[in-house]
Amino acid sequence: MLEFEWPWLFAVLPFPLVFRWLLPEANSEYSAALKLPFEDGLVSVGSNTRDLPLTRILFWLAVLIWILLVVSSARPKWVGEPIRQTVSGRDLLMAVDLSGSMQVEDFVVGRQQVDRLAATKMVAGEFINRRAGDRIGLILFGDEAYLQTPLTFDRETVVTLLGEAVIGLAGEKTAIGDAIGLAVKRLRRNSDNQRVLILLTDGANTAGSVSPLQAAELAASEGLKIYTIGIGADEMMVRDFFGTRRVNPSTDLDEKTLTAIAEKTGGRYFRARDTAELASIYQILDSMEPVEKENQYYRPRSELFVYPLATAFIFSLLLALVKLWPQLIFVRSARPNRSAEPHITSK
Repeated sequence: MLEFEWPWLFAVLPFPLVFRWLLPEANSEYSAALKLPFEDGLVSVGSNTRDLPLTRILFWLAVLIWILLVVSSARPKWVGEPIRQTVSGRDLLMAVDLSGSMQVEDFVVGRQQVDRLAATKMVAGEFINRRAGDRIGLILFGDEAYLQTPLTFDRETVVTLLGEAVIGLAGEKTAIGDAIGLAVKRLRRNSDNQRVLILLTDGANTAGSVSPLQAAELAASEGLKIYTIGIGADEMMVRDFFGTRRVNPSTDLDEKTLTAIAEKTGGRYFRARDTAELASIYQILDSMEPVEKENQYYRPRSELFVYPLATAFIFSLLLALVKLWPQLIFVRSARPNRSAEPHITSK
């Protein structure tokens, strides 16, 4: 349907008629301020054009221009059909570890060995795309924690910025406590919504100004639920000078602290040793934190004022051209033709 932002502006439509009735007529006797040598011819041209049917057409064209300008000023908008939007009332932050240990290639995606961050991007990206209705934000942490994406319904942007994250972007160490503290700070303003933090790391807290357990106590007091995910394989084969040997790449993972963080806040700790386990964890989170809560509707709106405004501009140019064309032709024809002047030759 068609709507107008300021429909009261249609009250100015009769203003030209009101001014025509109220204002006195101009005195034609003193209207000419410039005397032209070809004034008589110019007047004759004007008198001829007033008798033509074109004058009436130009009058209605001017009326149409005025109507188009008023319509454009009223800001017409086209309002589309209602579109359903599922809103869960949940604010969900994801905190992803970008420390140097995330470059260990102990995950397999499509028969290809990849590092932990690449596997996280793939699985977490699918999880984010399924969270229609949640406001999602992204925290990246290393030596310090940074808010990469504020809470938003734009899941595509969150996935894009997660995909652009690189190892070492926030430093080589791991500040788990600072990441939790930043999440508490960002979610504190939205106390009416259910607030959830999903924290993914492959190590222990080695940096930051706040300890993880202190940050967890603060989160619990603020009603923030934290799900922690410890990522990294239990064993992998590596080659060195002495040959191939089996090692545990997750020796630095502090599962005890991650479990305590989750328990303090009413969440849960998960262990992801491969891509399949990581994907199943996010599926469990989908079931523990269901998306749909209520449906809201919005109607898309498209601005239309540019169309009557552009049409009025084109008609104004046409009107000006038609009004000035006879005078331009007469002025051009009134110029003396020097080639026709007689030439005096001397014998």
